[in-house]
Amino acid sequence: MNSEVSYVIGVDYGSDSVRTIIVNAKTGEELAADVFYYPRWQKQRYCNMQANQFRQHPLDYVEGLEATIKNCIAKVDASVAANIKALSVDTTGSTPVATDKHGTPLAMLPGFEENPNAMFVLWKDHTGVGEAAEINAHAEKFETNYLQFVGGIYSSEWFWAKLLHVLRADEAVRNNIYSFVEHCDWIPFLLTGGNDVQQMKRSVCAAGHKILWAKEWDGLPPNEFFATLDPVLDGITARLFKDTYASNEAAGIISKEWAQRLGLPETVVIGVGAYDAHMGAVGGQIEPYHLSKVMGTSTCDMMVAPANEVAGKLVKGICGQVPGSVIPGMIGLEAGQSAFGDAYAWFKRLISWPLQTLLANSNLLDEATKQQLIQETENAIIPALSKAAEKIEVNIHSELAVDWFNGRRTPDANQLLTASVTGLDLGSDAVHLFRAVVESTCFGAKAIVERFQEQGIPVKGLIGLGGVARKSPFVMQMMADVMNMPIRIHRSEQTCALGAAMFAATAAGIYDKVEDAMQAMGQGFDAVYEPDAAKVALYQQRYEQYKKVGAFMEAQVIH
Repeated sequence: MNSEVSYVIGVDYGSDSVRTIIVNAKTGEELAADVFYYPRWQKQRYCNMQANQFRQHPLDYVEGLEATIKNCIAKVDASVAANIKALSVDTTGSTPVATDKHGTPLAMLPGFEENPNAMFVLWKDHTGVGEAAEINAHAEKFETNYLQFVGGIYSSEWFWAKLLHVLRADEAVRNNIYSFVEHCDWIPFLLTGGNDVQQMKRSVCAAGHKILWAKEWDGLPPNEFFATLDPVLDGITARLFKDTYASNEAAGIISKEWAQRLGLPETVVIGVGAYDAHMGAVGGQIEPYHLSKVMGTSTCDMMVAPANEVAGKLVKGICGQVPGSVIPGMIGLEAGQSAFGDAYAWFKRLISWPLQTLLANSNLLDEATKQQLIQETENAIIPALSKAAEKIEVNIHSELAVDWFNGRRTPDANQLLTASVTGLDLGSDAVHLFRAVVESTCFGAKAIVERFQEQGIPVKGLIGLGGVARKSPFVMQMMADVMNMPIRIHRSEQTCALGAAMFAATAAGIYDKVEDAMQAMGQGFDAVYEPDAAKVALYQQRYEQYKKVGAFMEAQVIH
């Protein structure tokens, strides 16, 4: 490592907001942080929840990038700003967008500003369910199994299902699209002043886990695979990419325009991007065979393993295993749940109905008082439910839920699945139902661990990252009890942004490898939840019930 004190920026694009931090590259000390909530997304513009359509406007991303970085720069000394060496970003994924040949999202071009199909298709958009099913059926016709490195099942949350759906749904987009680009690849391209989409450095993280790229077939599957799926895809691979890059590499140097716009030195290195959970796993100091769980609206579970130790093992039903997608030189394995915090948020919305309707329309209070009361009450709901749920004596007959509120990501992706609750009686109240929903999300997490173990990949420990991990002892203790395994909670409030900062430091050459950055800049762990031995056996029984109910629900799905 260089002896000079240097600073780096980590930018973390989440589902609702973008967070930026400035970090001391020697110590990992956070000097400034800022958050920007996407204004268009907050109004749910371009979204249709009933149709599972979730789109985000690129201007939300651009405005957030500029606002958070400039606000962070304003919070530090000029000497710090002058010594910022690098910047890296992580984003949600798969969150792709249609672009022209210059790499400009169509939504930023005249005539497309209000067209949802010209915007970023957020990870949880499931409008491509039918297309994903077609891809899975189509893949069986080929001698080469092009799905073997993504768990054998292609998901509607991923790149190709979204591209095919958008092209079929919108003639204007179909006639103007040149390429399709992941959010994590577009931001570095933007910052480096890219003007030719085919020169964009695509991340191995996104390419390997969601876009079917693999070195085994020298890039993407052949044009024949896509052209015979649907002629609208004929020729698209030639306009995408062949080469990919790990996040320890530089995408380029910041453009003069963006350096001036953000108040950064013109020498700032921009790192290759990646998905949030992958960089978050590094920020959370992942270890081989320890499952790093980024727990927010959904979960993304990351594991790394030495390539020689997992050679020949392909875990079925996960979100892929890709060399170098987390740590260069290791295999990155990804799984996750489509709804985690989102399930709790759904329950809060459900029981908040009287607040949002009866109280909101009441004439007994002035408007400011009503809004304050509604906000304060809503903020107190989950903590109060958690405290009450901790006291419930659970038995084998207690209410039981299945957690597929947004379909199932892993194991075995199926976005047609829905959640369920069984065991209701007249004694079932809000607290009992909330406890069952939390338990179901822990059971969903256990199913992932079980799949890894069944396929010969040991899970030696759990690492908890993200908002739910840090803010909900009730959920984390239940997770430890259900898993019968300790879970360590990382100290950092911003593990994804911190991971991005670690990769930035590596891309700039401050560290030779990301493991060195992780060791120097890591903040360690500040809590460990040990399983309660008295509850483990009961939770195992209830988990078996969960699997039976889930199997029944899955059998009822009409494809």
